[in-house]
Amino acid sequence: MLGLQWGDEGKGKVVDVLTPHYDVIARFQGGPNAGHSLEFNSIKHVLHLIPSGVFHDNKLNLIGNGVVLDPVVFQKENAALQALGVDLRKNLVISKKAHLILPTHRFLDAASEAAKGSTKIGSTLRGIGPTYMDKTGRNGLRVGDILLSDFKDRYEFLKRKHIELLRQYAFEYDLQPAEKEWMESIEILKDFNLVDSEYIINGALQEGKKVLAEGAQGTLLDIDFGSYPYVTSSNTICAGACTGLGIAPRTIGEVYGIVKAYCTRVGSGPFPTELLDSTGEWLRNKGVEFGSTTGRPRRCGWLDLVALNYSIMINGVTSIILTKADVLTGLEKIKVCTKYKINGKITDQLPYDLSQPIEPIYEEQPGWEENICAVNQYDQLPDNLKHYIQFIEKNTGVPVKIISVGPAREQIVVR
Repeated sequence: MLGLQWGDEGKGKVVDVLTPHYDVIARFQGGPNAGHSLEFNSIKHVLHLIPSGVFHDNKLNLIGNGVVLDPVVFQKENAALQALGVDLRKNLVISKKAHLILPTHRFLDAASEAAKGSTKIGSTLRGIGPTYMDKTGRNGLRVGDILLSDFKDRYEFLKRKHIELLRQYAFEYDLQPAEKEWMESIEILKDFNLVDSEYIINGALQEGKKVLAEGAQGTLLDIDFGSYPYVTSSNTICAGACTGLGIAPRTIGEVYGIVKAYCTRVGSGPFPTELLDSTGEWLRNKGVEFGSTTGRPRRCGWLDLVALNYSIMINGVTSIILTKADVLTGLEKIKVCTKYKINGKITDQLPYDLSQPIEPIYEEQPGWEENICAVNQYDQLPDNLKHYIQFIEKNTGVPVKIISVGPAREQIVVR
């Protein structure tokens, strides 16, 4: 299950809705830069590291090797869930091969971003990028290392390397309190079920169990196929589930693509259909478009089918799940970008350089006034919303199987 835009598509809610049909829910990449929101019993829950199936206590939740884990964030999330009566020790396993985010990773992230000035990429400052850099540079610490007798030595070695790097920046930081909290969280992490997760997940598949792989961020933030360099540090696409969990490509069946009924983006980077007018502000306020991890206001724009079809191609999407359809209620006209005009030429392909001037070519669809928040049957949806859905299906070649009509768990329409 993947985001097909720039993240924030509503993956957390969708995973929660789909979880009853699966046995294992597995996060395969990203880290605490993710913010997966779920709402039920009139309470909003935001998960950063924990898979979104955790509220179903008869399901196994797995943090895969492709995830980067901050023990402090994990402990805070665990404490919040404990207060709600959720015992993670019963239904959560963590890959020993997942990499650890150190306090100095977060300082390096903040120092590097500050040094970029106007060219900053919009990092969440959670230490994600520096951690993945250490992973690929073969310097990283992994969750399994905390069980080794020489863990403190390994930690000190990497910390010293980071301190040397931080000397390159005019950046002030206080390591001691951050390090103390981190070490305390490491001790708590040791009490959890740390496993060779590739055996767990492949064993489940061999037993005929169903696994839902939960991605973070979105396809257009993928390190290889996103709007580079304004991307995240991991593979957010379908192939990332294979490397982030240790499963073979042939085990992948359905590929669910999550799509907002419009587009949003947090942070810097190209956004061809961005609306810098009152309509964009209207979408932001009505859709409550503020980052669940950072709180930053999201940039808003019309649905972009050029970018969406690219994401569908890269991921092999078999079903679309359309979220936030309710936000568009009240608009007289809705625009959808179907092609780009670049240097006077019309194209339906996403260009290598998204930072160049791109003129979106729009087709207009009629809006609807009916309140859809209580609708639970497809036939009850307004005709113009059904036409909008059919327009998306016609232009992508992929069926829209689920429509979200509000933030709560029960506000869902399944076709």
